Amino acid sequence: MIRVDGQLVIKSISGRYGSFNVARLLTSIGEFAVKDSMLEQYTEGKYEGSFVIAHIGPSSYSTSSGRTVIEVRAKLDSMTLNEMDTLSVADSERLEPKEPDPLDEERGSPPASSVTSSSKSLADAPASASPTSHPAADEMPFGMSASELASTPQPGQSERSADDADADLFGTIWPLAEIVKLDTTVDRQRLREQSRRLDQLGYTLDYKAQLWRRHN
Repeated sequence: MIRVDGQLVIKSISGRYGSFNVARLLTSIGEFAVKDSMLEQYTEGKYEGSFVIAHIGPSSYSTSSGRTVIEVRAKLDSMTLNEMDTLSVADSERLEPKEPDPLDEERGSPPASSVTSSSKSLADAPASASPTSHPAADEMPFGMSASELASTPQPGQSERSADDADADLFGTIWPLAEIVKLDTTVDRQRLREQSRRLDQLGYTLDYKAQLWRRHN
């Protein structure tokens, strides 16, 4: 592992699972793509700090247009952030505007265009889903996953059922305290849902302490 000072440029992109973050780490030893799930908690911006890099190596991904992008990726072990600023146009241009969701890479999903074609074919087939199955991703409100939809009270639901959904989402850290530290080693989708739910519940991320604090 190596420790370097640098600037982490995080950009939020809207995808089929909702918004997701991609980043570039700018250091004296080079510029690297960063796709670590820990970034899912953060808002778009430029963060100055110190970074512990566990691994540096080549990686690639394919865009929905069929283009293959090869990049040098850094895997972060930890980071200490000191300052944060908004993105400039130049900062934003450092990041691919149509970069795929890292969740697709982890799940081995095809590009969005292929998924759309497959979904259209399935739509012509007789419905066979059971009444208890979750709705398909393209049938849910934009930017919401099945877990998020379950944690949002619907007409006729009791407050207790919403609490049950939150208890399932947050696991051992439920019920939530005034200050919450998320486990960034959980799967990426769960970390996204936890972060979005904390925002709905009135928490704000303290990026320096890497803790969520409830608004007073």
